Amino acid sequence: MGKVYYISKNVGLGLLVLGVSALATIIALSIAYDKEKAKNQGRPGDGAADSTSMPTPPATLFTPKEPWDRYRLPDSLVPVSYNVTLWPRLEPNADGLYIFTGHSAVVFKCVKETDLIIIHSNKLNLTNFHGHLAKLSGLDEVTAPTIQKSWLVVKTEFLVLQLRSRLAVGATYVLYIEFQGELADDLEGFYRSEYTEDGVKKVVATSQMQATYARKTFPCFDEPAMKAVFSVTIIHKRGTVALSNDAADGVIDGMPVKVTTFEPTERMSTYLLAFIVSDFVSIQSNQNNNLLIRIWARKKAIDDRQGDYALNVTGPILQFYERYYNATYPLSKSDQIALPDFNAGAMENWGLVTYRETALLYDPIVSSTGNKERVTTVIAHELAHMWFGNLVTLRWWNDLWLNEGFASYVEYLGADYAEPTWDMKDQIILYDMYKAFAVDALASSHPLSCREEEVNDPAQISEMFNTISYNKGAAVLRMLSEFLTEPVFARGLSSYLNTFAFDNTEYTDLWDHLQKAVENTPGIHIPHTVHDIMNRWTLQMGFPVVTIDTRTGILPYPNNHYWLKHKQINTNSLMRVSGQDWVLANTNVSGYFRVNYDLENWSRLLSLLNTNHKALSVINRAQIIDDAFNLARAKIISTTLALTTTKYLSKEKDYIPWESVLRNLNYYILMFDRTEVYGALQAYLKKQIQPLFEHFRTITANWTRVPSGHTDQYNQINAIGIACSMGVRGCRELIRGWYRQWMETPNHNPIHPNLKSTVYCSAIAFGGTEEWDFAWMKFKNTTVASEASRLRAAMACTKTPWLLNRYLEYTLDPTKIRKQDATSTIQYIAQNVVGLPLAWNFIRARWSYIFQQYGKGSFSFSSLISGITKRFSTEFELQELKKFKEDNLHVGFGSATLALEQAIEKTTANIKWVTENKAQVLKWFTEASK
Repeated sequence: MGKVYYISKNVGLGLLVLGVSALATIIALSIAYDKEKAKNQGRPGDGAADSTSMPTPPATLFTPKEPWDRYRLPDSLVPVSYNVTLWPRLEPNADGLYIFTGHSAVVFKCVKETDLIIIHSNKLNLTNFHGHLAKLSGLDEVTAPTIQKSWLVVKTEFLVLQLRSRLAVGATYVLYIEFQGELADDLEGFYRSEYTEDGVKKVVATSQMQATYARKTFPCFDEPAMKAVFSVTIIHKRGTVALSNDAADGVIDGMPVKVTTFEPTERMSTYLLAFIVSDFVSIQSNQNNNLLIRIWARKKAIDDRQGDYALNVTGPILQFYERYYNATYPLSKSDQIALPDFNAGAMENWGLVTYRETALLYDPIVSSTGNKERVTTVIAHELAHMWFGNLVTLRWWNDLWLNEGFASYVEYLGADYAEPTWDMKDQIILYDMYKAFAVDALASSHPLSCREEEVNDPAQISEMFNTISYNKGAAVLRMLSEFLTEPVFARGLSSYLNTFAFDNTEYTDLWDHLQKAVENTPGIHIPHTVHDIMNRWTLQMGFPVVTIDTRTGILPYPNNHYWLKHKQINTNSLMRVSGQDWVLANTNVSGYFRVNYDLENWSRLLSLLNTNHKALSVINRAQIIDDAFNLARAKIISTTLALTTTKYLSKEKDYIPWESVLRNLNYYILMFDRTEVYGALQAYLKKQIQPLFEHFRTITANWTRVPSGHTDQYNQINAIGIACSMGVRGCRELIRGWYRQWMETPNHNPIHPNLKSTVYCSAIAFGGTEEWDFAWMKFKNTTVASEASRLRAAMACTKTPWLLNRYLEYTLDPTKIRKQDATSTIQYIAQNVVGLPLAWNFIRARWSYIFQQYGKGSFSFSSLISGITKRFSTEFELQELKKFKEDNLHVGFGSATLALEQAIEKTTANIKWVTENKAQVLKWFTEASK
């Protein structure tokens, strides 16, 4: 078990509790979860911001009567293997359509007597064999029943075969189907990606199967527990290369087409399949025990060495995971490919990981430090899945959080191993912990794990790919790892992976193996089982607020009593301090909870920040700020106390505290940048940022050098961006000068890659049509994805309404803005105070089209709603939002359904907060800016 450290400060600063971390809190609070609560039902709630009551699901209007009317497969058939042949056409047919044809033979075993075969098939035209859509035969001298009738069910995406007699339990059969599908540009299933190289249009056939799109490629039992072995053959155009999960077993050339066959896969889930045909080229390495590692991309990108960095870090990250999991990499090769069109950031297809170009390619000349870090962390995330998620797979999507939360946690470990000077492990606090807190404080949040029957149709599955699953999942698993200690956690994990290799599990299986690791480790004792401890964090939503009273040493139970089985009060004499002494808890921020103190201790912490802030680590300074602002939002402490934590900032030079402040003050900017409060806020931030701006001007020799520290480079970006926004003298002139110099010499960009995003945005905001059109020209011509991404975001910064309206129209034209980028571009425009009403009007007027084209299954679609409604803080906007919901119920919201409910809840809370705080916030900023 971990330890609690009490350290006396020799410089008279008093007592610092350096380790009231997750384990101490869990022990002190005697957290255990009784079986009644574990049913995840009907907890009473008081409606507080961190209430753990589960929203009541709406009553189901449709009760399925037949097996094919249910979204889940029956449990009567189990696939054993598939033989799949695909032939994508990379040129349009006579009707102007890109298509693919194919055939598949699935070998399956009957485990329960049935006269039905139900298999997934979506948007495929199936060949008719003598009046039926498939052929059925038996293996090992088994006689197959004849097919009575066959039909497709569009709603549940099934092909149904009604047989004249029953299949025999224990017998094995083969189902053969021929099909044709459209190789559309919809970013789902087997789809088409396009790009232009040297003026020539190129077409790529690629795939995205997660979560429910393998069925759009070939008929299959498309559920994660339906693992099988896949033998794949791809017929493709000469001059192209075919890739799939396993290594190519043979290539037949010399005919009008090439035929590539692949070695049979390991036993795996359909959502991890990948099929790609392109004229891409690769670079490779065989350093990891002769494991073939390849990076694939457009030829120009590879020629420009944009794949080198990914190749360099992949090997070390794989080596780290092999040691961490105590399990060798389970496949014969590791391909990673950068695609021009890809909806997600990346996808962990087993042996063939697909990426957006911005997530895999790094140009050593054009790309920034942030681009490099993104490549590292995304690769580390996806490669973590090769074991956790791919080798061992969760049985159903209700436990998605464990798969994605785990990868989101260990990506920091993998990235830290690859780049040890970056202090990556600290950044989980900013990018996961605090992000999760913001959503998990809402009444419309949800538990990490929910009942299986609550996640059925594709939209519900897509909705699980959210902040709670990824970010809270990462935060809670990090807490557990630190609580048990990293070696014990890793041993339990290794046992879990080796026990369930090539199989499926539920999240409780991991708890079992962690419990065994605890029991097999001498000297470690935990107060309750891993099950009992973790059920508190996974089966209810929200998080506790731990209050420490340093006058008495009392730690009363958290503000929400559902975190405790026994509501005892704990007293610790070491927590009782007076005079100059102070207490700080959860100092590694490893515990997933907020900490509150008595006012005297808050006052001592604020005094410490103002007199000797470096007595606290950068993480602790950020923690004090973030806890204070969020406790104030929940009305646990005053808003002015939270604002006072920022007064010391004129002395702060480190990135993590500044980033914490800016994220929290961003809420004030969103609430008040359309009111008179903004002037006072702007004056205050200008005063606080000026010393940081001057600091970076000095250490960079008037902006001619790059700061040496990784996070210092990030804070330089903050310094320039905020200084320009708040009107610091000389900043805007600096930005304009750099951008004008680039416009005058378009082939020589004087702006350092780290500063491009900030400079582009600010210059376009301060400029006019000429600056915008120059950015558009550069956007259309760049061959570096990260540069295109920066320019695309920057063009949304203009303050000219007609330019923003034109840009909104561009978002729905795939020849101008790629489909993968449409919704994020609309969000960028909405972030602009001038663009917000334009973007809101735009999506309301075109919701049906946007939903059909971009929203039905997209994981990222929910962020469109949350992004556009961030500023909503008036009764009028709330009524507009409710009317938008009512007017579009017939259209639907897909994976954005929960996001819409959260937007209504957030807007309601914003209205209340602004009403209660506007006057005092105006007064505080006015006085503090003097």
